[in-house]
Amino acid sequence: MTLMENLGLAVALGCDAFAVGLGVGCRFFGLRQVFRLSFHFGFFQFAMPVAGWLLGQGVAEFTSQWGPWLACAVLVFLGGRMIRESLAPQPEEDGDRCGDPTRGWSLLMLSLATSIDALGVGFSLGLVGGEIGQAAVIIGLVAAGMTWAAMALGRRLSARFGHRMGLAGGLILIAIGGKLLLG
Repeated sequence: MTLMENLGLAVALGCDAFAVGLGVGCRFFGLRQVFRLSFHFGFFQFAMPVAGWLLGQGVAEFTSQWGPWLACAVLVFLGGRMIRESLAPQPEEDGDRCGDPTRGWSLLMLSLATSIDALGVGFSLGLVGGEIGQAAVIIGLVAAGMTWAAMALGRRLSARFGHRMGLAGGLILIAIGGKLLLG
């Protein structure tokens, strides 16, 4: 694949990471959180095409069946939690009270949910004898950059519109989850 084809593929795969980064950035936008989410999304977007390239067709078919359901469940759960927390009365200094989606299992599950399509792309590249190294690096770097940009945008929107952005962020995550199931 050419550099432009790899960049186009990377942007297409990074759209889910951007949307999730926007939703998370509305509520969580500290430097560590931005780094963690961007790094993990970029790493998973890099690693999943490599894994897909190495896997056989039988495993890829299985993943394509349950992958969207898993991704949807994770996004709806996290989105619902963000909405619940945004509607609950909160004192000024309770920022650490709610679960930070840039840590622990939430981070791992979001990273998997946003990169499951990259597994199929890697598998497809393996079928046609495509070179995976350059594509995987570009996909990972673009996803990390798109996540960082989305979180920065989410922070600006949150500063402008206040606590209501937590509600919007949760709705965005749920909408992405629904889109994954509807195709």
